[in-house]
Amino acid sequence: MAAIISLLIVLTLSILFTRIATVALSRTGLSAEAARFQARSAFTGVGFTTTESEKVVNHPVRRRVLMILMLLGNAGVVTAISSLILTFMDLDGSAEPVGVKLAVLITGLVILWAVATSNWVDLHISRIIRWALDRYTRLEVQDVMSLLHLAGGCRVSQINVHEGDWMADRKLSELGLPAEGILVLGITRKTGKYLTAPDGSTEILPNDQLILYGRSSAIDKLQTRKRDARGDQDHAEAVAEQETVVQREKAADTEQQRQEGTAEH
Repeated sequence: MAAIISLLIVLTLSILFTRIATVALSRTGLSAEAARFQARSAFTGVGFTTTESEKVVNHPVRRRVLMILMLLGNAGVVTAISSLILTFMDLDGSAEPVGVKLAVLITGLVILWAVATSNWVDLHISRIIRWALDRYTRLEVQDVMSLLHLAGGCRVSQINVHEGDWMADRKLSELGLPAEGILVLGITRKTGKYLTAPDGSTEILPNDQLILYGRSSAIDKLQTRKRDARGDQDHAEAVAEQETVVQREKAADTEQQRQEGTAEH
């Protein structure tokens, strides 16, 4: 029975460690989903080779978090397997039937699973972890979701430029993307060179990867736009749509200021 208790303790600590790492990674700018995936991958030692993982490894703080998690994961997996083996080999001389041990093990796993997937538990544990990280660490806080207001129909997206696309072989100043409500945050050339905050004189080339920020609907339409008369018409329609959005937002802002001014008087 002691081996079962040891196994459940190891699993509990494993869940806690991955939760701490998830919160720590999310505070460096990763989305919650990406941070959770990277933390679990590192802890379990599963191989993953994606562009997202490269960004994690190339970031000094994220890399340090994952290195610690990998060390803890290796020790935890070995301990868990050892405890599981000892549970059913009865090396401790216990007289409990295998059925009882199995029932205790399954019950413990069910409870741990319920706790690990509980939104209420996740919320409160995350609050405690954030408080501890603020108090005892110097992790750089970059709440990208809040800073860019990504919940309001906007997103940061990466798109590939192909030969014949509307943007290919044209300068940013010619495209007029800001008029569509789209900002180019960066460009990755096919050589791997990255251009940060490119200006209007920068030319978009086939095989470039663009990091864009703007309304999701505008970015989706831009990805499929071809360099022809229809593409130019789509651009004009996107500009008109963005102007409508801007006017609507200005009107809402003016009305809110008016209401606040009335409330103060």
